[in-house]
Amino acid sequence: MKVEEFEITEGENSHQTASVEPNEKMIDYDSSKKLSFLDILTITQGLNVVSEFFDVNAVVTVTNTGVCAVALGKSLEEALMEAIDANPVDFIDSNIVVSAEVDSDIAKMLKQSNIVVAPKFTKNAIEYFETHDICYVTINTPLKDYKKYLSEETRVTPLGTLIQAPNLGELNKDTFKVVTKAKPTVEQIEDAVFAWKVAKHIKSQGIVIAKDLKTSAISQGLPSSFIEHALNFACEKTKDAILASDMPLSIHDINAAAQGRIALIIVPSVTPEIIQAADKFQMAIITTGITNILH
Repeated sequence: MKVEEFEITEGENSHQTASVEPNEKMIDYDSSKKLSFLDILTITQGLNVVSEFFDVNAVVTVTNTGVCAVALGKSLEEALMEAIDANPVDFIDSNIVVSAEVDSDIAKMLKQSNIVVAPKFTKNAIEYFETHDICYVTINTPLKDYKKYLSEETRVTPLGTLIQAPNLGELNKDTFKVVTKAKPTVEQIEDAVFAWKVAKHIKSQGIVIAKDLKTSAISQGLPSSFIEHALNFACEKTKDAILASDMPLSIHDINAAAQGRIALIIVPSVTPEIIQAADKFQMAIITTGITNILH
């Protein structure tokens, strides 16, 4: 099913009219059911994240455009199990976006899903989804090319039309620096890069706590106490974990992270005062020199 084959009439609320129009930067996809206004926004958010991990087995769960969990694995099944473990509550009735082919075994693990998005589905997986009335969306455009289809972001406001280029920022070896006395392990750096890529696509103020290439908590869009929210959600999973923030942190945030026994923090920048506080707790900090603010 392509855009030209169906029409959206309602927006996010039933009293709002809406439409979807083809454009020159559309990816090629097929959907087993008609997609709503919110479905398209939610799937897009999931694709934004999974495209960061196009060359590995990745699973992203999204609800109402909010990223709930992200996990990588040696197999798609392992990644899916890790994503479920990361946030089992929000997994139910969520939208699942994956980077690899979905077979019948994976399909059966997704029987409580709302929409499943993947590059490919086996015949048995399709039969299972159709029998259980689950919407599945096939992304025919290679995920490695997905970012080429990102367009300028446009917001029409009463104060004028805002236009900005898409966020195509990548980590740079010249700005990626360990600034503390404590030095992270190779595994911790891999987790830090993973957490940073997830944090890039969540609403500010954003916090991602991760370990072993899966998220333990994702906090986004909160006006205050955002770091405490993430730490409380992760609970005991904060021990020796990585914390990624899209904005610089305060002394209070460092103290909270230390109380949660966070091992490494990755942030855009820090002050000497923050470095001194981290050194006191033997906590490592990586600065990226890149902000990923998203409103």
